[in-house]
Amino acid sequence: MQWTPEPVQNKLYVVPTPIGNRGDITLRALHILRSVSAIACEDTRHTGQLLKAYGIIPRRLLRCDEHTEVQCAETILQLLRNGDSVALVSDAGTPGISDPGSFLIRRVVESGYSLTVLPGAVALIPALVGSTLPTQPFVFWGFLPARGSARQQRLADIAACPWTSVLYEAPHRLLRLLEELCRLSASHRRVCIARELSKLHEEFLRGTLAECYQLLQQRQPLRGEYVLILEGCRREGNPHHI
Repeated sequence: MQWTPEPVQNKLYVVPTPIGNRGDITLRALHILRSVSAIACEDTRHTGQLLKAYGIIPRRLLRCDEHTEVQCAETILQLLRNGDSVALVSDAGTPGISDPGSFLIRRVVESGYSLTVLPGAVALIPALVGSTLPTQPFVFWGFLPARGSARQQRLADIAACPWTSVLYEAPHRLLRLLEELCRLSASHRRVCIARELSKLHEEFLRGTLAECYQLLQQRQPLRGEYVLILEGCRREGNPHHI
């Protein structure tokens, strides 16, 4: 099947970038990034290096992270008013999925401008599929609150959730998360921990919460990007209820 690149239009394009392996970017994403008037990104240095690897010289790079997203949104709206095209990327994966972008996307749509979201890289889907746990239905929790009552409530919700749960966690907080889940969810509940997806040292750890906790205790310091997939809580009346 022959592919013909689409004409770039006066709109915001949400463009996923690879989560590790640079071969995972799509032809369409490369075409959009080459063609738009401006690219909004979390880190201009990081995105600049990524674009350089693909031979792309951006016309304009705008910083759009959690600290600048409100200001950046106004700049992008002005570009759209002028008839320009803009791409939004994050450092890795799909903007708006545990990355900046949601506010900007909402402002663009509320202001009456067109939006196109390209399919592409996101860590939660390969982690979920590779976990061997049920994939339908599932709940994506992203990163949990770091502390306080908000964290405790979210953990309680996850412990009681009857469906497969998918979470992101930083390496320095992973053991704490596993310990909390062991206490709330029963240590023999099945879990898969995916690490460094698409990269050279990609790894899936599968077992119970207790088994994975004990294994990772022996690996400190932990490094890499982690996705945790936890089996759903089984209901009363089930002979395997936990």
